[in-house]
Amino acid sequence: MRAMQKRPTNKSQGQHGRPRLAPQQVRIIGGAWKRRLLPVLDALGLRPTPDRVRETVFNWIHHQVGGDWEQVDCLDLFAGSGALGFEAASRGARAVTMLDFHAPVARQLQENKELLKADKVTILRGDAFTVAADMATRGQRVDVIFLDPPYQQDFISKSLPLCVSLLNPDGMVYVEAEYALPDDAAAPDWLAPWEIVRADKAGMVFYHLLKLKTRDNLHENKA
Repeated sequence: MRAMQKRPTNKSQGQHGRPRLAPQQVRIIGGAWKRRLLPVLDALGLRPTPDRVRETVFNWIHHQVGGDWEQVDCLDLFAGSGALGFEAASRGARAVTMLDFHAPVARQLQENKELLKADKVTILRGDAFTVAADMATRGQRVDVIFLDPPYQQDFISKSLPLCVSLLNPDGMVYVEAEYALPDDAAAPDWLAPWEIVRADKAGMVFYHLLKLKTRDNLHENKA
């Protein structure tokens, strides 16, 4: 997925303005593919989540699922480099669906899937909001949603309401953003159904683990 906002440079585009492969890579930090390096497409706005952040986040999730990754279905709505989705698959997740809107990025994800022989990973190309709404309509549910969209486009406020209908009971959403999510009475309506279980910051990256509030907590908040 993504981490720090990348400034546009001439190196980020090949001929005809198409993104090209750069020498940068992302490293899987745990599980069956630990230390494996995967190429990352050099596309504007693609920000692989740093190793230290991923290590912390996956420790959080590991604790929440009781270490039983074989029962965990994951959805990566803005997959980007695929760092989060492939990390989950490396740790034994039962199924990982990775989605990205941009064709070159989706192709790179597919190539990395084939490189790893990641049979439990599904790569989709499409609009995150359309695909999420369609999955919810068809009754599909997952246990973990990775939500690390491009910065400064208000995608988190648009995505979280869709995530409500996509989670299994006790499911969770990982949110990475350029700002801290408010956890007080001033929180916006789109954040009201969510409890921030864990949160931290690394440099300019704010990352959070969210779960849906219980009905009792929602009733108290409304009161």
